Amino acid sequence: MSQPPLSIMRARRAAALAVVMALAILPQPTFAAPASGSQTVQGLYDTLLSTMKNGRALGQSGRFVQLEPVVRRTFDIATMARLSVGPVWATMSETQRQQVIDGFARYISAIYADRFDSYAGQKLQVTDEQPAAAGVMVHSQIVKANGEPVRVDYLMRKNGDSWLISDVYLDGAISEVATRRSEFAAILRNEGIDGLIAALNRKADALTSTSAKAF
Repeated sequence: MSQPPLSIMRARRAAALAVVMALAILPQPTFAAPASGSQTVQGLYDTLLSTMKNGRALGQSGRFVQLEPVVRRTFDIATMARLSVGPVWATMSETQRQQVIDGFARYISAIYADRFDSYAGQKLQVTDEQPAAAGVMVHSQIVKANGEPVRVDYLMRKNGDSWLISDVYLDGAISEVATRRSEFAAILRNEGIDGLIAALNRKADALTSTSAKAF
């Protein structure tokens, strides 16, 4: 087969280069920083509802894949991990800290993928926002499929231009950070820091491979 004329080949290369350059300067998708703590929580709830409505089709691992990036940009994972670990944090290397942060993010994401597995008319509602000593407290309720409301409050802290979740209170009293700190203390006492890192990833893997429970 004969080769096309040199002028045509050059024209094709120029056209291809123009396409590549055009793609390179296209604006990349960005996530606007929420203007308030309520907007951060509402964004999380919107994602949870979408995931729940497609929960059965996505499966446990699919829900985890959808929720993990949202959890990482919605929660102040580094602060929550540090507070959950407690005083031992000061003795850890930077590598260990990063491994704990990453494992903590996976674990929290897996918990949400497990809890919010399917949709049967549940409602996730932000009710109000009030100033708090460390930032703001966003009050919300999750109305179960049977109509029973569950109060969930979010302590929000400003991080740059974003409002991030730094703790979650179930029924207005049970702190997520306090619960994890109690859970992690036993692991740290018996298995050390590396044992905690392994446990976080093991727990996340176990949750993403088991059947989910409807909230």
